[in-house]
Amino acid sequence: MNALGIDLGGTKTEAALFAPDQRELWRQRVATPGGDYAATVRMLAALVGAARQADGDALTVGLGTPGTQAAGGLMKNCNSTCLNGMPLQRDVQAAIGQPVRLANDANCLALSEATDGAAAGVAVVFAAILGTGVGAGIAVHGRVLGGPNGLAGEWGHNPLPWGQPGEDPQFECYCGQRGCIETLVSGPGLAREHALRHGGERDAAAIAQAAAAGDEDCRATLERHAQRLARALAAVINLLDPDVIVLGGGLSRLAHLYERVPALWGRWVFAGGSSEAVRTRLVPALHGDASGVRGAAWLWR
Repeated sequence: MNALGIDLGGTKTEAALFAPDQRELWRQRVATPGGDYAATVRMLAALVGAARQADGDALTVGLGTPGTQAAGGLMKNCNSTCLNGMPLQRDVQAAIGQPVRLANDANCLALSEATDGAAAGVAVVFAAILGTGVGAGIAVHGRVLGGPNGLAGEWGHNPLPWGQPGEDPQFECYCGQRGCIETLVSGPGLAREHALRHGGERDAAAIAQAAAAGDEDCRATLERHAQRLARALAAVINLLDPDVIVLGGGLSRLAHLYERVPALWGRWVFAGGSSEAVRTRLVPALHGDASGVRGAAWLWR
């Protein structure tokens, strides 16, 4: 049976249909209705309808979301806050007339990359999304680790470790805490910290472009970001010791991260006095922006 994956994002939603041999048969991207739950459900149902029309065969439906599902079937921890407290899986199933499997978008990234991506064949994968928000998923021997609270991999809502007083701004996070990893290593966090130190309104892409052109302030911002990401991922290595850390999301396109972060993180990875290099690899998602939608499709495997 063909498999439809849908990656529900804060600004865009993408759907793709795959044959059993993993060939892509159809793809569509639409704008996500911001802050409107009912319109989001209608949009998801319309994407399923479009996939059915495009192919005509029976299909399974997997949905990646920017949050997780609580035991009672209600969404929680979504940075698209209109989803929180809503029975998304139930409502989409009612709208399309068939079962839906639902998982956190970072879990979908981990599943995709562990199945046939940059971490295929390894034992433990930590897959982090660095985009509008920051989240992560964990795959162990090709299976997603969920946990009784659905929180495995929710690394972005821990405090940034090994800080010095005054070094890291304690920005408020939508989760209600201050100083979360997400508030500094996400795209908006990088831009907000740059504006605080250097003034001006530039997004992460513009900062990276200016840094490449020689802007020293922007270069300094990217170096601070790389150091913070190294500290945050060192804590992951100390706890989980993954074989591979895969980066997805918009900031995963910053090529310097794959050299600079591993060069830095050894300072905080527990070595017990050994000089042995950290063996964990840091790599970009092989399937890029398509990895989340692929992982959603694989939820029925």
